[in-house]
Amino acid sequence: MPVILVRIDDRLIHGQIVEGWLKPIKANHILIVSEEVAKDKMQQILLGMAVPAGVKLTAVGVEDAAAKLKAGLFEKDNTLLLVSGPQYVLELVKRGIDFKSVNVGGMHYSPGKKQISRTLSVNDEEITALMDLHKAGIELEGRILPGDDRTDVYEILRKELNLP
Repeated sequence: MPVILVRIDDRLIHGQIVEGWLKPIKANHILIVSEEVAKDKMQQILLGMAVPAGVKLTAVGVEDAAAKLKAGLFEKDNTLLLVSGPQYVLELVKRGIDFKSVNVGGMHYSPGKKQISRTLSVNDEEITALMDLHKAGIELEGRILPGDDRTDVYEILRKELNLP
């Protein structure tokens, strides 16, 4: 399964993804795992307009993504797996998809969230999902662009939220 990067970014496809990540990681396929996007053809069309020529875009729900990943349907591509929140990654893990590391990019502030860093705001469900991913041995590395310093998102959570 050549998923070369798993990234959490609530904006999904935008300039940082297209200009900052696709070229350095040599991705030729973006796999969006989102129930909402998978059901919304208009949103798929709009997101597709931001994708450069030569890069495939697939939007599926969690169950479909897990099945396709297990079946090896992305084996021939360099795939950037993109989700809007950590709960999607956790659901894939629960369905038997193995990830070593997850890039926690942008999780922006909205009502009900706690801002724990400049680009990271979380609600209780997201905190639980991130902690469960950490407990599963998955690295949670935070950085906006590939050239940025890597930060340990678990340590940020632990310090900012006074977790054990």
